[in-house]
Amino acid sequence: MRSLWLGILVGTMMLVACGDDDSDFATRSSDDSSSSRAKSSSSTKSSDSVVGCKTETEDNCEYSELADDRDGQIYKTVKIGDQTWMAENLNYETDSSFCYKDSDEYCEKYGRLYTWDAVVDVCPDGWHLPSKAEWEMLFDAVGGRATAGKMLKSTSGGKGTDAFGFSALPAGYRVKGGGYLYAGAHTFFRSSTVSSTEINNGPYSAFLDFNADYAAGMSSDDYNNYGFSVRCVKD
Repeated sequence: MRSLWLGILVGTMMLVACGDDDSDFATRSSDDSSSSRAKSSSSTKSSDSVVGCKTETEDNCEYSELADDRDGQIYKTVKIGDQTWMAENLNYETDSSFCYKDSDEYCEKYGRLYTWDAVVDVCPDGWHLPSKAEWEMLFDAVGGRATAGKMLKSTSGGKGTDAFGFSALPAGYRVKGGGYLYAGAHTFFRSSTVSSTEINNGPYSAFLDFNADYAAGMSSDDYNNYGFSVRCVKD
């Protein structure tokens, strides 16, 4: 757990220091075009200039549905910028995926928590696990990392506005030893990107703190065995 929190601290500082530099990450070849598009102006764009599609009184977001033929589950989806995302966490059962505290009620609320081994081809046909570049495209589309957490989080369970219908919930995570932590406080989302640095050689994940406005991104070899949430993005 100490290494996870060290990763959060170091990763957040690296985001501030390095901006949108992708040079220290190795990404699947299918993500190359996303990487070039993700070079964004999030460091200079003010969230005040970004208008969401959802307020306390109106919801004009562009929603649809994703039917997962594998188990019959239906997920809400939402278009944000040029991307279409699941607006709920994936709840498809695979080996090495878990319900928080091993309780079905948490899977119904938060979806399942997936280790790195579990996320290979875990998304339904026509959808895929987002790369680091695609997460950064999302953060930029909602105003930049400094306030992306506030924009993407649900209005319940955290200090979010849910201004784009992404409705992120504080799902917590499963530690590599099998325990569960921080439901109601934090969430990590898997990506397809693996860091190539010697210091943080492991899967990249997007992180939201439900007591803060920012969104962060971090990588660690420890993350292979942690259980994190999954949001799929449309091909």
